This record gives sequence, C-alpha cells and structure tokens, in this order.
Amino acid sequence: MARAKQWTVDIVIDERNDERCTRAEARLQMPDRIGLVGCGAARRNPADPRVPQIGDELAVSRALADLAHGLLEAAGDIERITRKGTQRPYGDAGGTR
Repeated sequence: MARAKQWTVDIVIDERNDERCTRAEARLQMPDRIGLVGCGAARRNPADPRVPQIGDELAVSRALADLAHGLLEAAGDIERITRKGTQRPYGDAGGTR
C-alpha cells in the first residue's frame, strides 16, 4: 500500500506603507527536499477605499500562482533526468477540473 505524503504551505502576509502595499510569501515545506517559495504583491490605489482583505487576497493568490509555476519548473527536472516529457492533465495553463 502506498504511503501518504504531506506537504505544508505556510503563507506570510506583510502590509506596508499605511496598508497601501501588501506582500505575501507562500512557503512550501516538503520533507524530502528543500522547500519552494512563491511571492506576490498588491498595491492599493490611494483613491480606493481601505479594504485590507482585498489586498491580502490578491497578494496571496499571486504568491500561490508563483509557487505553482515554481513547482512546474521543478517538474521539468523530470524531463531532464528521464528524457521524457511530463504530462499536464489540465493543459499548459493548469486550469481547474
């Protein structure tokens, strides 16, 4: 029977410049290799109302997207080692099920 693996993503959100700039890091922890980090940022236009949750959500979504791209690049290692292409079940852009 196959053993289940567990990876953990920690998300750190930092607001700067009077809550006008939000930065997020998505840190992937894997027990069998060095973790990956994805970064994202969002800026609020000074004319827009202060809704910190929107900046948090944008920055986190961008950090997770950056992390996903890093994982796809890491999967490219498989192609170099095996000399076989990797298959992406949802097309080149990833997408949803």
